Amino acid sequence: MNKSELVREIANNAGITLKDAGMVFDSVVVTITEALKKGEKIQISGFGTFEVKEKAAREGLNPKTQEKIKIPASKTPVFKFGKAYKDSFN
Repeated sequence: MNKSELVREIANNAGITLKDAGMVFDSVVVTITEALKKGEKIQISGFGTFEVKEKAAREGLNPKTQEKIKIPASKTPVFKFGKAYKDSFN
């Protein structure tokens, strides 16, 4: 399922127009992104948790030349499904 198919399903399930469903979907994505950039953790009961994980700087290896390289520290957004949501599939 791609974004337009998802928006269509949201519109059908909520009984709203495609335009309104698209605006709601985009708003949810923007809101989550802005909250994560501020360092906030977002927990949605029964679904999961969005948060930002920090990766420490480390030393890596260039696979082509076997030369050691320094990999800088970084932040990565992650999502973890909640137990109740995962259990709903079994």
